[in-house]
Amino acid sequence: MSALTLQTATQISSQALAAGRAISAAPLTIAVLDAGGHLITLLREDGASLLRPQIAIGKAWGAVALGKTSRLIAEDAQQRPSFIAAVNTLAHGNLIPAPGGVLIRDGQNTVIGAIGISGDTSDVDEQCAIKGILAAGLQADAG
Repeated sequence: MSALTLQTATQISSQALAAGRAISAAPLTIAVLDAGGHLITLLREDGASLLRPQIAIGKAWGAVALGKTSRLIAEDAQQRPSFIAAVNTLAHGNLIPAPGGVLIRDGQNTVIGAIGISGDTSDVDEQCAIKGILAAGLQADAG
């Protein structure tokens, strides 16, 4: 199993930010967490609104905590709202069930962390997350 290093997390964040700039996305905030849910990097682009860091972290944290993309967590929230509400209570409100949180897998398909992005539409956030992971030579598990 490989670990997600600061250098790799920084590369993922930078590439995700570049992907956002390439499509003129709204100002993004990008959080990369390790497999234990610990924050490695956080980039808050100029003009990003006040709660974007917490939302980005929550998207990534939920993906790591539940072992699935935040898009699938959002689908669960629609199909089983009581369950996701209970899980979010256990998570002290830190779970963000909206696309933009993507698991990061290494070459052996092991989860080594997650990226969460907030700032534009959830679909754009997720697209930038995937591009950042792939540009770093890793596998993006977006569900």
